[in-house]
Formats: sequence, C-alpha cells, structure tokens
Amino acid sequence: MHLSCLLGGQVTASDGRRAGKLTDVIVRLGDGGYPPLTGLVVSISGLERFAHMYDVSALDADGVRLATDPDRLGPFERRSGEVLLGKDVAGRHLIHLKGARLVRANEIELACVGSRWVVVGADPTSKPVMRRLLPRSARGRVEAGGLVDWAEIEPFVAHVPTARLRIPLRKLSRLHPAQLADLVEAGSHEEGEEIIAAVSGDRALEADVFEELDMEHQVEFLRSRSDEEAARVLGAMAPDDAVDLLEELDQERRLPILQGLPAAHQRKLRSLLSYNAETAGGLMNPDFVAVAADVSAGDALAAVRASEVAPEAAGVVLVTDASGGLSGTVLVVELLRADPAVAVGTVGHPDPVALTPDADVHEVSRVMSDYNLAVLPVVDEQQRVLGLISVDDVLELLLPEGWRRQYGMSSNSG
Repeated sequence: MHLSCLLGGQVTASDGRRAGKLTDVIVRLGDGGYPPLTGLVVSISGLERFAHMYDVSALDADGVRLATDPDRLGPFERRSGEVLLGKDVAGRHLIHLKGARLVRANEIELACVGSRWVVVGADPTSKPVMRRLLPRSARGRVEAGGLVDWAEIEPFVAHVPTARLRIPLRKLSRLHPAQLADLVEAGSHEEGEEIIAAVSGDRALEADVFEELDMEHQVEFLRSRSDEEAARVLGAMAPDDAVDLLEELDQERRLPILQGLPAAHQRKLRSLLSYNAETAGGLMNPDFVAVAADVSAGDALAAVRASEVAPEAAGVVLVTDASGGLSGTVLVVELLRADPAVAVGTVGHPDPVALTPDADVHEVSRVMSDYNLAVLPVVDEQQRVLGLISVDDVLELLLPEGWRRQYGMSSNSG
C-alpha cells in the first residue's frame, strides 16, 4: 500500500456512513526492523481525532473503515515517541545505511504482515511524484519505482517534537567516518547536526568524522558550539587537523578554545601554529613512534602497542642515534618478521629521506612520490624529528575544493 494512496482517503463508520478523511498515519519507531502502525489521525467535522489501530476494521485503497462510532474518538495529541509518516517522514531525507547515502522518501510503502500493518520501505524514485499528479482513483496503478528496505533505513527525527529516539550510534558506527562525513555534507545543516549529535556519544568517532569533513562544514558546526564543546572536539582530533580547523575559526575564539585543551595538546598545537599551513611543518603531525637504534625489535613493537599514535603514522617506527637525530626507519611489518632480540638499528633502513619544516607542499608531494613513501619525517637542522607527514594529508591539500561532493554523496542524495 502506498502512503499517498491512503492520505486524504475516506473514513467510514462501522455502519458505512461517511465520517471524514484520513489526515495522517502514526508509527512508533523502534530499534530497527519494520515499525508498526499504531494509529491514524482522522479529520471528523473539521477536528483532528485519534483512531487506534484497534479501532480500524479495514484499511485499503478505498479508505478506512472504523470499528467504532467516530464520535467516540478522542482528540489527536502527539504522544512521546510517535512519528507521523505524512508530516514527519514523507518527502524528507532518510539515511540508507547499507548504501551509506541519503535517499528521499518520495513515497512510503506499507504492508499488512499477519494481523498488523507495518512500514516496509521507501521509494526514492520519481514515480511517486507522477503518482501524486493523478486522481486518487488512479494512483494505485503506478507501481513502485524502486523499494529501499526500511530495515536498512534510519529517518531523521530531530524535527519531530515528540520523538524520544535519535539515530542510534551503534548503527552509524558501522559506517566509515568518511562515509558519515559524506552524509553530513550531503544533508541540510539540521540533518548534519543530527548525525554529529548521534556520533558525539563516541568521542573518537566524532573526532574522526570532523577530520573527514571539509573545512566549510567543520567551521559551520563548531560556530554553533561553546568554546568548551569546541575544545573537546579539537582535543580528540589529530593535532595537524585540529590546528587547521583552529586557524579557520574567528580570531576571538581561538585563544579561549586553545586554553581549553589539555596542556600537552596545547603545546603541540602552539608549535604547529608557527608554521605555514602549506609547508611540511604545517602538514606534519607531531605524534610519532621513535626508539633508539640499540632498542630490540621486541621492545620497539611494545612501544608501538603502548602509543596512541594514529594507525597511518604508527606503521613506521623512527630510529634515532645517540644524539637524538633521525638515523633510520623501520616498518612495523619488518619488526614482526625480525628476531625480537635483534637491535632495531640492524633491521631498519639507514639514511632515511626527510624534509625540513619550510619545504613547500610541492616538494613534499614530489619526495613522497619519488620514494614511494606513505609517511615522511620532518626534521630540524640537528636532524631531530619534529613530526610525520601522511600521504592522506598531502592528498587533501592537492585535491580540488569540494572534491567529495563532486564525486561522492551529492549525486546519490535523491
């Protein structure tokens, strides 16, 4: 049954007399699956009344037949947890979790399963638009254009005044942070806020999503947050990403937010702020794993396990000499294959490629390409390591502005 074929349909009393029209369909969203219809909103003598599904004896393309006297129906009032399919869901974006994209609910499909009616899917194609242009008697002849299974859908409900539920974090956490960022960028500001609010229950995931957002959206969402909330988000982000975002905020907010960060994080960001954003110093992440050359391979692996360095930077361990200068690099996979007792200095690669912090982004990209590097050390004049540049940081800077919207979600948002 198409929702559009029901709405506006005739409501008849148990004795067959006309009583009014169907205004909307009520569901109670639960934890996945197919939400059941719990009642109907019917207009009788110009007043909206509530009909529980127990009061409905028939529901079909011809309309609604009540099993009770229409005059006994009480007034309709929204109750906690209830959602109106017509007013709150139809025509709006839904999150298609399996496809990691937004679809528009141009039609909502219902089905009678056993003894109860449930929501089974949404049609994001243009056929429902054509259907609504036809007289009511002919709408049922237009078949569904393409059904998206409701079990794979999460609706946005923040705009619903009585909705107790929000998008479940456990469902969103199945998606990659980049996919979540695509969803945020493809939706309206309110829809993006709802996704961000849902992932805020997992601070690490929230930070990962923020890092994947384009700068415009990052700034947009932080502007609506307090300095304390902004500091919490930046504190969970990688330092190089956090400092890029901090520089885009209004001047008067930078210092209060910076002061709200933990002391260690503050020091890292203050150091990065001294470099131009399009130089090796501005691109580097000050978090890395480094060990002395005489440390054993087993102890080097233990240092990797104990570190909180991001996975893309922890795949390479930096080797230092007696004066603390960079003397080599070793891949974690090489440590795994080596005798745990052997010294790291004999396992790694001596004379590693490195750049100083003033090298521009073109030099960085050329060196990483020439030497096929996933990460590139940045060192000072004494060869002491200042940080690491990951290939994804270089790609983000070199790719054209708006590349994700151009090649990603926007073409599938419905």
